[in-house]
Amino acid sequence: MGWQECVAAVRPGDSAAVAAALARQDRLTKPPGSLGRLEALSAQLAGIAGGCPAPVPQRPEVIIFAGDHGVVAQGVSAFPPEVTPQMVLNFLRGGAAINVLARQLGATVTVVDAGVAVELPPTPGLVRAKIAAGTADFSQQPAMTVDQAQAALELGVRVTQERLAAGCDLLACGEMGIGNTTPAAAITAVCTGRSPQEVTGPGTGLAAPAVQHKAAVIAAALRLHGPTAAAPLELLAAVGGFELGALAGALLAAAAARVPVVVDGFIATAGALLAVGLCPGVRDYLIGGHCSQEPGHRAALQALRLEPLLDLGLRLGEGTGAVLACHLVIAAARLLAEMATFAEAGVAAGHE
Repeated sequence: MGWQECVAAVRPGDSAAVAAALARQDRLTKPPGSLGRLEALSAQLAGIAGGCPAPVPQRPEVIIFAGDHGVVAQGVSAFPPEVTPQMVLNFLRGGAAINVLARQLGATVTVVDAGVAVELPPTPGLVRAKIAAGTADFSQQPAMTVDQAQAALELGVRVTQERLAAGCDLLACGEMGIGNTTPAAAITAVCTGRSPQEVTGPGTGLAAPAVQHKAAVIAAALRLHGPTAAAPLELLAAVGGFELGALAGALLAAAAARVPVVVDGFIATAGALLAVGLCPGVRDYLIGGHCSQEPGHRAALQALRLEPLLDLGLRLGEGTGAVLACHLVIAAARLLAEMATFAEAGVAAGHE
């Protein structure tokens, strides 16, 4: 199933299952609403699964999409592009923050080379599927062709469908690519109607003057290419990254298979904006993992109507915030499925 078939296959969340979950929450041995946002989360999971209670996730998985960006030539990152392959190899050795947090969750990590600028050696856990050796400098020309943008979407669909077929029932998508807060900010500006100055932040640690320069580069590129939110594929081609396109494809595949996705930070949320632009029904399958310190992230979350589960001041990416939030997703599903009702427990309802 390609990305367009995934778009056609996405169905809205099951409203009857959502209503049944909320009604069951009110019968559980607790004051109504006392589990706060976990109650609404459990209902969303029921809507995704199409039944109440939703199955408790047993196979959470992380997919990290990696790619490089030609726009780093404009001085928009505090780190050089050589760091991208170095960090990918760190993921594969199990030494990064995402590896530690995935081990805590009991999740496997798959790393996808969607467009790293150098060749990576064959390594267990690595999918070598480079579309090109990094994108073009989108301040001068489109980041990629429309065909390459579609190839990125297809890559994300294919890898995700393989993981779903292997049993993944809760997905967290991460990313790695030096400079990728720049295309994320460009996409966020277009999709939210905010100015580049409002949604551009320091990324890996730029000082204020460099952040202003980064926003100016984005603003000039948007004037050059004129992308619109109404044409998300062309927006991806104009300013996106291969890993962002692949991440968007992953969300399409998960939604088509009725599998929940926990959305990570600013860059992953930009990928979610693309996916929802391509298929609005994807929105029902997204769970806001956390809110990062990047200024554009909250605007992107608001555009998607996602309320993040966590706000820990994170700004790392890699899928770290999403994996932390997966613990809450599993807890919400387990509470709805395993708590006794007042009738089952022989407890009088209406107690304080």
